[in-house]
Amino acid sequence: MAADLARMSEREYFAFVAERLGMFVVGSRLAGIEGFLDGYDHHALRHGGPGLSGWREWLVARRGQECGHGWAGQVRHIALLERCGQWELTRDEEAKVVEVLFTLLDEFLAVRGASDASDSSRTIGETG
Repeated sequence: MAADLARMSEREYFAFVAERLGMFVVGSRLAGIEGFLDGYDHHALRHGGPGLSGWREWLVARRGQECGHGWAGQVRHIALLERCGQWELTRDEEAKVVEVLFTLLDEFLAVRGASDASDSSRTIGETG
């Protein structure tokens, strides 16, 4: 493979995945993408990475409203402008949710990366 996935940042990795969904999720359907992200999260957490820790909470804060849905439901609320209750999506709605999902994920990772960088600089400054 031309790209070295192991050396990519999380943002680069998920941009790579978003551009090549069929390589990672058979059929590139939303349910498969959600499962892929859950698997990524669990694997990262088991191996000492941050995974998607804070993702749901960030989505709730971005949306400005809590509800009983997990992160996937939060993304659907944002993408479909608060439509609630009926989650059977048309192909167009599903495509929109997928697009919004990867946009939100990139925003989340950018914010988390900036936060991690400022935490690191504070720690370095405090110990030096």
